[in-house]
Amino acid sequence: MKIGFNEANDRFCKGHTVMMDLELCEKYGFDCIDIQSECLNRDLEAGVVTLEELGEWFQSHHLKMLSYNALCFFNMKQTEEEKAAVMAELDEIIRRCNILGCKMIVVVPSKDMTERGLQPTRKEIREDAVAVLKEMVKKVEPYGIKLSLEFCGEPAMTINRFEDAYAIVEEVNSPLVGVTLDQYHFYAMGSGWETLEKADGKKIFVWHLNGTEDLPCGAPYNNDEKRMWPDAEGDCLPHQRYAETLQKIGFDGDCCTIEIFRPEYYEMTQEENVKKSAEITKAHVAKYCK
Repeated sequence: MKIGFNEANDRFCKGHTVMMDLELCEKYGFDCIDIQSECLNRDLEAGVVTLEELGEWFQSHHLKMLSYNALCFFNMKQTEEEKAAVMAELDEIIRRCNILGCKMIVVVPSKDMTERGLQPTRKEIREDAVAVLKEMVKKVEPYGIKLSLEFCGEPAMTINRFEDAYAIVEEVNSPLVGVTLDQYHFYAMGSGWETLEKADGKKIFVWHLNGTEDLPCGAPYNNDEKRMWPDAEGDCLPHQRYAETLQKIGFDGDCCTIEIFRPEYYEMTQEENVKKSAEITKAHVAKYCK
């Protein structure tokens, strides 16, 4: 099992840069990295680095880019202008991925529908997501790039449970479309283990590792900031069950990627954060991924 680093872990550490993440991930033994669009855009806009420089770096090092994380809020657009903007963003991300040698784009569902005067049903959300993803497949297919749908475990998200994300992926029925399984998101809105245990592991493209505080399902304060190192004191997630279930259903993503958004971890230096993330992920894989 390869190990991956997501820039959510250290994106707000003092002086953070994407290039430094690459160097540190290589130094501490990561195999893959999820580059966060927020971090990349920040560095590109500030002139800290170019896409070409990052692409050249990947060509000469062991570390590879697992996913572009992410194209956010892709579904439930109401106007042709909004829909066109999503596809234009996808075109730009594809261009970037081709430079960076990246073959995966994480897509994140839209949220806060009531603020837009909408109250869509699950059926309407599924139908819309399927239609949009099918159009996206037409764009990524020539480049062999995959799309990984990340359900997000919070009430305001349009796709917030594993079973809904998986049903959408099944209906799209493309080898280029799968699910991002984030342990925190699975827990936070009470996704069903029965559905995961019956799923086709080949449709799960990305596995995000984390722990979390034990908080009520759907509580407004149950958010990304409550994530923590897996197996840290207070962590409530059943890590053995996640690992065994993924193994049983045939998950072949071959990478466990740590993704944590805890504010206190941003107080570490960037190097301390990456080093600790590597230690935790290696220990997790050694313990649970036999």
